[in-house]
Amino acid sequence: MAPADTARVHLHTVPAQPRSAPPSEQSPPATPPPPATLIGSVQRAMRLLETVAAHEYGAPAKQLARETGLALPTTYHLLRTLVHEGYLCRDKGLFFLGEAAERLSSSGARQKRRSTVVDALAHWRDTLGVPVYYAVYREGEIELMCVSDTPANPAVEEWADFRETGHAHAIGQCLLSQLDEEARRDHLDRYPVQALTPYTVRDNHSLLRRLERVRRMEPVTERQEYALGAVCAAIPLTLGTTAATMAISLPAHQEHRLLPAARQLQSEIGSLLGSLALSISM
Repeated sequence: MAPADTARVHLHTVPAQPRSAPPSEQSPPATPPPPATLIGSVQRAMRLLETVAAHEYGAPAKQLARETGLALPTTYHLLRTLVHEGYLCRDKGLFFLGEAAERLSSSGARQKRRSTVVDALAHWRDTLGVPVYYAVYREGEIELMCVSDTPANPAVEEWADFRETGHAHAIGQCLLSQLDEEARRDHLDRYPVQALTPYTVRDNHSLLRRLERVRRMEPVTERQEYALGAVCAAIPLTLGTTAATMAISLPAHQEHRLLPAARQLQSEIGSLLGSLALSISM
């Protein structure tokens, strides 16, 4: 699993202040830089969009001109342009937000959900001192949605294709354990068990028996089955009909920390389930 966002600390250093020169030696005050160039037409168009958005049932051009303080000819010109580009639509003399504006809003909402998940993973990464992973099983594939780690606690390197080796890592085993038997067998028909380390489960039958023994909502653990020197634990998540999991990893010599950290994560994860469910559309 390749590391995602790397945690960094940026230190802001205040430069030493130079000694003031005697009045006779001081340079004349510098000319202030010219103000940044602003595009007036863009500003006016954005004001129109914001004003239209404030009217759930639409508004006519004259009202929009009055509320934005724009001249009526300017308002008509901007409204025609925004309608042509799809940011507004017109119906019976009233203007409403168009599909292009709604796409912007939808994209912004997705970014906010993604940011919520990323921030939460970073919080648990720092609180537990372990890399944190979030993954789902979607359309027959294991999808790693987000990884949060640090240089001091790096994520496990994805040295073998993560989607094809779900039998070997805790994330894959946790996701497969949430599927019905038919879906599990379908996955293994496409991605059969293969030995990655001396500790990897040996065949499809042995894996299926192991998955059947997984208790509902219990962490799934694996010890050096995917990568030598690494142990992992994955927590099943209930996100509607989608199989999902959040997981952690540790060096093998810190195995004693694995289950306590996983259970701590599991106890705190409930508050994020709504954002995780929505993030499936990311």
